[in-house]
Amino acid sequence: MTPRTTALAFLGHLAEGAPDRAAALLAPDAVMTFPGGATFRDLAELAAWSAPRYARIAKRIERAEESAGAVYVSGTLEGAWPDGTPFSGIRFIDRFEVADGLILRQEVWNDMAEHRP
Repeated sequence: MTPRTTALAFLGHLAEGAPDRAAALLAPDAVMTFPGGATFRDLAELAAWSAPRYARIAKRIERAEESAGAVYVSGTLEGAWPDGTPFSGIRFIDRFEVADGLILRQEVWNDMAEHRP
């Protein structure tokens, strides 16, 4: 797999509710950094952190590009806040570093804080 297809497969597995398949694409020392500087080393930690933030979430991917050894995936988020109120159109960009078919680093930026009720 190319770095681009690895990053897209990872996001696809998460969207499908297949965290074990997504985890198989993470390097043993992978680091995932989310808005506010929250850093995770496994998907269970990420899920626990995310649980009180929204009831459900999905990414509508608009672009995925490789550049200078990194993969950039951008688009919008849609889903529901914890109270069930829907949201959509929230911008995001994920930056991945991939080597030997495994994700070494994921950095996530989005505008959720600007839209949170």
